[in-house]
This record gives sequence, C-alpha cells and structure tokens, in this order.
Amino acid sequence: MAKKNKYRKKIDYDRLIEKRIFIFFIIILISFGIVTLKIIDVMILNKEKYTEQLAILTYDKVSGPSTPRGRIYDRNYNIIVDNKSLKTITYQKKKGTSYNTMINSAKKIAPHIEIDYQKLTDRAKREYYFQKNKDECDKLVTKKEKEQVSQHKLSQKELDELKLSRIEPKKLEFSDEEKKVAYIFYLMNKGYTYEEKIIKSNATDNEYAYVSENNYNLNGFNTKIDWERVYPYGETFKSILGTVSSSTQGIPADLKDYYLEKGYSLNDRVGLSYLEKQYEEYLHGEKPLYKVINSHETKLLKEGSRGKDIVLTIDINLQQEVERIISEQIRKAKKEANTDYYDHSSVIIQEPTTGEILAMSGKRIVNDEIIDNTTSLLMQPITPGSVVKGASMLVAYNEGAVKIGERMFDECVKVAGVSEKCSSVNDLGVINDITALAKSSNVYQFKAAIRVNGQEYHRGMKLNFNQKAFDTYRKMYHSFGLGVKTEIDLPRESNGYTSVDKAAGNLLDFVMGQYETYTPIQLSQYISTIANGGERLVPHLLKEIHSSSSTDEIGKLEKKVEKKVLNTIETSEEYMNRVKEGFIAVLNSNGGYGVGYMDKAMKPAGKTGTSQSFIDTDNDGVIDTETITSSFIGYAPYDNPKMSIIVTSPDSSHPNSSSDFASLVTYRITGEVSKKYAEIYGY
Repeated sequence: MAKKNKYRKKIDYDRLIEKRIFIFFIIILISFGIVTLKIIDVMILNKEKYTEQLAILTYDKVSGPSTPRGRIYDRNYNIIVDNKSLKTITYQKKKGTSYNTMINSAKKIAPHIEIDYQKLTDRAKREYYFQKNKDECDKLVTKKEKEQVSQHKLSQKELDELKLSRIEPKKLEFSDEEKKVAYIFYLMNKGYTYEEKIIKSNATDNEYAYVSENNYNLNGFNTKIDWERVYPYGETFKSILGTVSSSTQGIPADLKDYYLEKGYSLNDRVGLSYLEKQYEEYLHGEKPLYKVINSHETKLLKEGSRGKDIVLTIDINLQQEVERIISEQIRKAKKEANTDYYDHSSVIIQEPTTGEILAMSGKRIVNDEIIDNTTSLLMQPITPGSVVKGASMLVAYNEGAVKIGERMFDECVKVAGVSEKCSSVNDLGVINDITALAKSSNVYQFKAAIRVNGQEYHRGMKLNFNQKAFDTYRKMYHSFGLGVKTEIDLPRESNGYTSVDKAAGNLLDFVMGQYETYTPIQLSQYISTIANGGERLVPHLLKEIHSSSSTDEIGKLEKKVEKKVLNTIETSEEYMNRVKEGFIAVLNSNGGYGVGYMDKAMKPAGKTGTSQSFIDTDNDGVIDTETITSSFIGYAPYDNPKMSIIVTSPDSSHPNSSSDFASLVTYRITGEVSKKYAEIYGY
C-alpha cells in the first residue's frame, strides 16, 4: 500500500513539470510575436520616423553662444534691468587652418584692435612660442625620448609637454606687440575647436568696421552683435539684482558644479549672484543649437531666443527714495555726538498680506563714502531689543502666565546671581499688558517669564534653570520667523544667532530681545505676521513671469506668484488682537514710546526697540565696547494693514561718561520713509 502511494505522487510530479514546460513555451511564443511586431513597426511601418530619431541620437549637437537674458521689471512695469547690444569681434577656426596661419591672422588683426593682454599667462606664452617655432622646440627633446613615443612609453602629448617645459624663460621675453599677438592667439584657441570664440566685446566703431570690411581676408575673424546688462536706474537695488558672467568669463570655477548639473556648458553666460542667479531658469535665453558636421563645421538646427522677463515686487521709485533717505540720515547722524561706532542703517517695506517686498535697502558709510549694504539685511543679524515683546507677550498669554488686562507693578527685578534688571524708565508704577507694550516695560516681561518658568517672582529669589521655558519662548519666536530662515527667494540668508542656554537668568534677557540675534529680513517677516493676524508668509521679490517678446512691450503673462503660508501662529485670535492693540498704543497713546515715528493719519501700529550691543573696536578679536542699537517695526493702517516697515540702526550710539546723547537716526528714517510711502500709495 505504501509503494502505491509513492508511485502516485511521482506521477503527479511529472505531470506538473510537463504543464509548466507547456506554459513556458506559450510565453516564449507570445514574446517572439511581440518582438516580431515591433521589428515590423520599426523596419517597415514607421521606418522614416525611427531613422530620423536615430540620426538625432547619433550626431553630436552643440549650443551656440548665449542669447540675451530676459528683462527685469519693477511692480509697475518699469524696466530696471535690460540688455544693450555690443559690437563684438569673434573668431571661428576654418577647416584645415594651420597654427602658422592662425598666428599670421593674429598678427594681421593685432594693430587694428585694442585688447588687454595683461592676462597673458606663462603657459599661453609657451604654447604660442611652441607653435611659432616648432623646429626649434623639436630640438628640446632627445632622440631617446622621441623613440619612446613610437614604443608607446610616452604619448605625443607628453612629449610636447616636455618641449613646452624646456623653453628658456628668456625666449618668452616678448615685446608688447608680441604679447598682444600671443594673447589673441590664446583667445583663438580657447575652448573647443568648433566653438565661436569671443576675441573682444564692446569693440569700437573703427575696430568693428575694420573686421567687418576685411573678414574675407582674416581667416576666421568676424563680427557680431553681442549683449550686456544695463541698469536704467543706475545703482538703485543693483546688489540684489545680482550679476551675470561675461562672454569671456563663462561659468566661474566656484559655480561650475552648480551649473554643470543643470546641463550648462562651461562657456555659458550665467547669473552669478542674487536675483540673476535665483531666477536663472527663467532669465537665461535659449541658445541656438547646431549639428557638428566635423571638428571645424556646424549646421544650425534651431534658432536661439531671448530669456523670459520677470516682474519684481519692488517699487523702484519707492526704492530710490528709501535709499536716498537712508544715505542722507546716515550722514546727518555721523555729525552727532556718540555716533563714533555707527556706520549703517537698513529698511524693509513689505505688503504684510502677500509677503511682497516693496523696498529693501541698507547703506553703510566708509571713509565718508556711502556704499550699498543691502545684502546685510539677509546675512548680518542684530540684537533686536524690545521689538520682540509682541512674541514674548503671546507666550505669556498662551501659557496662562498673564491674563488679558492683568496689572503688575513695574519695579526693578532682582534674582539671585543676576544683576538687578529694570525697565528703561523706573517709575511706570502699576501697569497692565497694553501699557507694558506701549511703554516697553521690561519688568512686565520678566515677571511673566518667571511664571512661564514655573515660579512666582519675589525679590532675591533663586531663578531655577528650566530648559522647557527657553524652548517655549524659542518655539514661538521661530513660528514668527525669528531665528529661522524666512525662505526669501534669494540664494543666501542667515539663521541669525541662537544662544546656548546655560543660566536661568538668561531667560530674562531672552524675553526683552537681549539674548539672541536676528536679521532685518526676519524682523520684517515677524512684524508682517503680526500685522496680518498670524500667517507667516514667505517674503518674496518675484511677482510675475512673462514670455519674452520681440518688441519693447512686455510679453504674455505665464505665471503669477501667489502668497505662500509657512505656518500660522499657535494662539487665539483674542490674544493676537490684544498684542495688536498694544502695538497700536505704542504709536498712538499718550506716552507711547513710538509716538511720532509714523504719522497718526496712517493709523500706524508698531514697536520700538533699544538694545545693548557689544563690538570689537580694534579688531583684536576681543569685544571691548558697549553700544546701543535702535530698531523699529510697524505697520499701517492698523485696521487693514497694507504695509509693514522695519528700520534698524546698529551701534547708533554708545554710553559716554561726558554725554548721554543718543541719535534719533532710526526715528528720523522711519518718519521720512513712511511719509514717502504715504505720498506714493496714500494713507
């Protein structure tokens, strides 16, 4: 019986194998059928289509020179960056042209063009000398070394390198005329053989005319119209607009990997910094496309086209006025007492409900000359002072440390191990939360922070270290954009400086804006978030993208940038409105510390800030001098915000035993800039 069962199992196994072989055979037949049908499609039905695709894949394609970039407009469609045509002298090597012919052509053209040959390198001199004196250079290597080439122990290139290295330096002592020829020869050979070389951009009329009229006799030299960036508004906003590489520069070494990964060629003209780099994908033109026939000839496959136009959020007329006002006020402030270490101020104006930046500028005075400092708004953090108290107050509300309308006595606070800390004015008396903001009470924030820390204030108390309290405040600050990247549409920005929490007493500095540092753009995002009721929006400079046009008119709208919400502040509408009420009181109530900063007709709200700063005055790496930094943040109108503004003036004064005078440079800049905004946009 056992034998019978064993036999039956074997029969079942054999049948299973046969079944699998049959299925495998069917799959093979189907696969062959599919392959056969595809072959018929490729070889017969669509032969021409696939032949054309094969041709495209098998010939080399190269791009021509960069075409003009897109224009840049301000929000009112004023052109702020354009292209200007340049008369350009080029060279393209013809098939069969010898190096001697090239040298003779360089000699022929040299007397007729001016060119800076100071960049001529030792290597370029040697290569010129080598091609000009081949027989002589051939004697610089031994017979044995030449034999090594035929024996494949040395390559011809390695042998030539030996010759180049053995040219005596005195042979390279060229006259100025010879240097000029050698440099032109170097430019003629730079890059790939089939590429058109730029010999000189911005040629004079006479230079351009000579080459145009004699190109038939110049063996590859020719003329064309190239381009360069021009700025109708001069230096206004120019540092943020950014720069573009030149025709001869191409992609610089430090950006090589960045652009090669995007499919660029080394000789392409590209955006090097700020907006030109940030929006390279739109601004760069489509280069003409050529088919390489051989190492010397190409055939045009596709015409090039100008890049797309972009419209910025910037109002160039407001921007001009902001830059003028800052420059004038810096000069005025430097004539005042105690401004020894003051040298710059900054302004940012935003639309708080969209994130659009209307104007941003920084100016610095160096040796009595005003220079642009706008990039510092992204990279150089400052000690903000009391402007952060709006965020501090929200923490107090959220944590139940302070109730709306709660009154506290403003007195100097003393905790163990920490120097006594007071408000800037010591007789504020009993105040509520609104007055605390209006009159910038430090003490109100201190007592609230002690409660957030899990304690109740009494004089001489020990303040326990509580990391959670630091983290709670920092989380709220970060949600406003303080201490984190704002994500502005520019290539670089700083996080600011975050301190290391080691002492409980530092919490008191934190809540009054004396503990960590933030950049002006972070402060702008912060006040805009308060103004719009709690949405942290990405501050941005790009407003629209348009297709390029063949006329002076802007092209068709392709994309409009919408507001981007990064996060919403975690608090109640009641608490946010209470902070806004306090900010209104700062600029509108009797005794409000911000009264006069902005015209009350604008219905302004905001917060002033004064902070202790410390600097190294003799550059020895040691902080040695205390200064005062003044700041202002605000918005208007408070019932329907259309603009937000921040003004910062680091080190605008410093404590002095003979005078306590503090410059009002931030006050004056705020007043004049907000007034100019009102003139342009109305109250």
